[in-house]
Amino acid sequence: MSKTPSARLAAAGFKGWDGTDPFEDYAGPYFYKKNEAGEVICAFEAEPHHCNGGGFLHGGALMTFADYSLFCFATDVLNGPAVTVSFSSEFTAAAAGEGIVYSRGEIVQNTGSMVFLRGQVFTGEQGNTRTLLNFSGIVKRVKRRPI
Repeated sequence: MSKTPSARLAAAGFKGWDGTDPFEDYAGPYFYKKNEAGEVICAFEAEPHHCNGGGFLHGGALMTFADYSLFCFATDVLNGPAVTVSFSSEFTAAAAGEGIVYSRGEIVQNTGSMVFLRGQVFTGEQGNTRTLLNFSGIVKRVKRRPI
């Protein structure tokens, strides 16, 4: 999978993650940007491999995207590697497997070793959005992996 966003996402300012995550590269690809207000927004273009047998976005694909989003939301405070230690989600709507899917979220609390976050996965643009998934998670800072 390419870490290069489509022309539509690139024109909107989205870029690929600088790090290496083979699973996210395979499951996505996913992208992010910081808007003018400093809020991190994540996005991916829904494709057939993101869908279930009914042609709707697969719940696992949405949860994987939400997990990716936790790290994008926390990137300014992590200062190094981290892992997800808790993740919760609630599905609120189904969506066809086409178009752009977004996420937005926030840091709820940042402690010495963990960052608590929450967010939403949604479709649509500016005021005409539909929430697909509410999620929250805890990300724990870890020491760098030995080389």
